Amino acid sequence: MEGNSLIMRRSTLAAVAVAGSAALLLAGCSKADNSTDGTPKSAGADAATKGVVNASTQKGGTVTYAMSDVPDSFDPGNTYYAYMYNFSRLYARPLMTFQPGAGEKGNTLVPDLAESKGVSSDGGKTWTYKIRKGLKYQDGSPITAKDVKYAVERSNFARDVLSLGPNYFQQFLQGGKDYKGPYKDKNPKGIAAIETPDDYTIAFHLDRAFQEFDYLVATPQTAPVPQAKDTGVDYVKNIVSSGSYQFQSYQDGKQVVLVRNKNWDAKTDPLRQQNPDKIVVNLKVNQSTIDKDLQSGDTLIDLQGKGVETQTQAQLVNDQQKKGNTDNTYGGRLVYAALNTKVKPFDNVECRKAVEYAIDKVSVQTAEGGTIRGDIATTVLPPDITGYQKADVYATPGSKGDVAKAKEHLKACGQTSITTSITARSDRQEEVDAATAIIASLKKVGINATLKQYPSGKYFTDYAGVPKFTEKENVGIMMMQWGADWPSGYGFLQQILNSQAISQSGNTNLSQFENKDVDAKLAQAIAAPDVSERNKLYADIDKTTMDQAVIVPLTYFKVLLYRSPYATNVVSTAAFSGQYDYLNIGTTKK
Repeated sequence: MEGNSLIMRRSTLAAVAVAGSAALLLAGCSKADNSTDGTPKSAGADAATKGVVNASTQKGGTVTYAMSDVPDSFDPGNTYYAYMYNFSRLYARPLMTFQPGAGEKGNTLVPDLAESKGVSSDGGKTWTYKIRKGLKYQDGSPITAKDVKYAVERSNFARDVLSLGPNYFQQFLQGGKDYKGPYKDKNPKGIAAIETPDDYTIAFHLDRAFQEFDYLVATPQTAPVPQAKDTGVDYVKNIVSSGSYQFQSYQDGKQVVLVRNKNWDAKTDPLRQQNPDKIVVNLKVNQSTIDKDLQSGDTLIDLQGKGVETQTQAQLVNDQQKKGNTDNTYGGRLVYAALNTKVKPFDNVECRKAVEYAIDKVSVQTAEGGTIRGDIATTVLPPDITGYQKADVYATPGSKGDVAKAKEHLKACGQTSITTSITARSDRQEEVDAATAIIASLKKVGINATLKQYPSGKYFTDYAGVPKFTEKENVGIMMMQWGADWPSGYGFLQQILNSQAISQSGNTNLSQFENKDVDAKLAQAIAAPDVSERNKLYADIDKTTMDQAVIVPLTYFKVLLYRSPYATNVVSTAAFSGQYDYLNIGTTKK
């Protein structure tokens, strides 16, 4: 998922919930344990990558989030950013989710709306779940299996209305390619491939084996939606909560306020604590302001979880006290440039190889903020995703590019120069700076690229993710950052390399890569019960992709987050690209 995507650890939070009095004692002494300027002492650099920092069940207060732009959507069925997958769990409970825990422990799958993991039959083609009894929406009405079915139908099959999430269910459900979605469907029973024999049972019938299906139902697309309350794209304005918090107000592009859902019952939810009274999300706040507010305590969390900006980074790492409130970790993400195979002359592999050799990756790394923000990348799969194998198909001296080899491939492509465009997100300065560094590298070999900037919230719906737009505007190169939808090679590769993932809006296969061998190996991998066989296939897919030069790996992303000393239950999770797990964050501030 766009970092996106998508998605953990065995947590100490469960123990905290049981030993509530001990946690309260811990929280109670945090105020006295202050530094000389009155702020709470830090837990130490990278503390949240090793465990839960400031564990507490203390109730009350307001947790404030901020974001430099706006999300693609707060609608759990119409989003594809990792931070929204993370945040949406506060008000939308999927069938499965990830347990709060540090680093790789956060990748632990646990039941959420469901009672237990899915029961597989028919060789992995049928998956059945029992949902918990006693679940209620914010208005007190019961949550049923039919609401989960409807949520999947609206999020995966009405692509002309809700285009932002992945379309796995559409690809894999029996009859998925023919079903038109609930807004056009005249049959009230919906798609036959999802059965709900009673209010507490839901079964998914696939057209092929899918051995990692539990990961798929951990997406917010399985969070229940009552059909009578659905208003399509406008549902975002009146989302019905199934989680511990509900919307008090929604101001598009300005602010969102959540308050406790009084009909949420802790007895039906072993994961959530419902600590703060209120959760406020301020949108379109300048990033430098966010960085300052994080340090003052006026903001507790940067919603996007993409780390502080470069200038703030330098201030933090050079101040020992401030550095003690930072977490620097891999995010299971790749920063890369997607080369558009449908825009001439990049439909020719030799022209794409010219770009691979031309780019000075060290200059890109420096533009992004240096080694603290990522290591030089040479593969599609990051090192912390299963299936990764070390390789460097387009090695250059010191990773600084090779002008001679780039020109050699340009000549083989029948070109002496190329004029093209490169896109980047306007509200991500480090991405703009990285694109600018790429432009400088390309110019040395005769490739003249013009930078085009677009906002994050519409990057995929209106610009880089719209094939007709990129072809019309001669966009040959697109900046991209990608995280796994779930922690496996398939969860990382499927939506950026499979030809079936290409869509006309909200597209994440930005290269529009169509390769029968890659498609076949992805299908073979997800059907294979043996994990080692799957991992070998993921490595093969990586190699094929690099041989075809459709992706230029730039850096294996690392994030530098500022951890507010006023926040409780703070833990950096691999499940959501190294971001803090938003499920139980509270505050010591009143």
